[in-house]
Amino acid sequence: MRFAGSVLCWVLAIACAAVAAAPQQPPVASDQEAVIELERAWNEAFYAKDIAFIEGVLADEFTATYDDGSRGDRARELALSTEFNQQVESAVQEDFTVKIYGETAVVWFTLRLVGIRQGERAEVAFRYTDVWVKRGGSWLCVSTHSTRVGGAV
Repeated sequence: MRFAGSVLCWVLAIACAAVAAAPQQPPVASDQEAVIELERAWNEAFYAKDIAFIEGVLADEFTATYDDGSRGDRARELALSTEFNQQVESAVQEDFTVKIYGETAVVWFTLRLVGIRQGERAEVAFRYTDVWVKRGGSWLCVSTHSTRVGGAV
């Protein structure tokens, strides 16, 4: 009996050591975290002119409503991304709220931009509402709406 107890202790010690030594899997990101990460990556891709990344997150039926009230489709959004030539010093996204409705996510956030416009330092803020759908395990943006915010935000 004593021998069996010793063997059991050794087996448990080896099992515990094996579990501790096993590679730890990073936690799976929630849908909310995944969509926020896509929003941040899209923002970075825009200023880096990473058009391939932007193409990968925009659904074919993507529609944008811009801060001036005009609307655009996927082709216009990609063209604007390609043609953008403003000097941006800082583009910070904050105040994220994400609501998941099955395979659909609605994201609200504020984008604060600082840069040079017509030789002068400029600061502007926009509020965004983006709608994402999950297709084939990937999130795609189907709609974005931006509103320029006047005054301090």
